[in-house]
Amino acid sequence: GGSAEVIELTPEEEITAIKAASAMKLGIAGVDMLRSERGPLIIEVNSSPGLEGIEQATGKDIASQIIKYIEKNV
Repeated sequence: GGSAEVIELTPEEEITAIKAASAMKLGIAGVDMLRSERGPLIIEVNSSPGLEGIEQATGKDIASQIIKYIEKNV
């Protein structure tokens, strides 16, 4: 029931998302977070994130980009 919109991540948000995925030993992950006065708060880290919302919000074929990343890094 959530929604997606394009935003610019702050450097702190980007680092937090990367650290969250790394902590779960995931090279590819969906990291859900909230902005707060204390900084970014991690809600969950998804090893198999749904792509429909992000693809609709960005107009980009994220699935193809993930496949290219996997092919390049296997």
